[in-house]
Order: sequence, then structure tokens, then C-alpha cells
Amino acid sequence: MKIDWAALGSVFGVSLAATVALVGLFTLGIIGLSKQEQAAAQGGSAALARTGAYACFALCLAAVAYGIYLIVV
Repeated sequence: MKIDWAALGSVFGVSLAATVALVGLFTLGIIGLSKQEQAAAQGGSAALARTGAYACFALCLAAVAYGIYLIVV
């Protein structure tokens, strides 16, 4: 049995990068929602924070859907 170490390393690297990016996007979404709550508590408008948070969550959903698509098809 021969293991293609280069391919294994490539899969590991891409998986690691995708995981870090997905967690980062989700974290930015949570931060945006917390900024929205802070702005609302101070009486300000938080439309940009809410829109950015929803965009981050939408990108997370798109990445997960694409991953499921790759597994199924």
C-alpha cells in the first residue's frame, strides 16, 4: 500500500484553511450582532452591523451548502 503524502497534505491544508475561514466568518457575524445590540442600547442605528452580520451568516450557509453539494454529487 502506497500513500500519496502530497495529496494527503494538500487535503489537510485545504480543510484547515476552509475551517478557519468558516469559523472566522461565523465569529464576524456574531460580533456584528453584538455591535448591533450595543448600538441599539445606546440609541444609535445599527443597520450596517446587522447587514454585515447577515452577510457573514449567509456566506457560512453558502459554504456549508456547497460542501454538502460536493459530498452528495
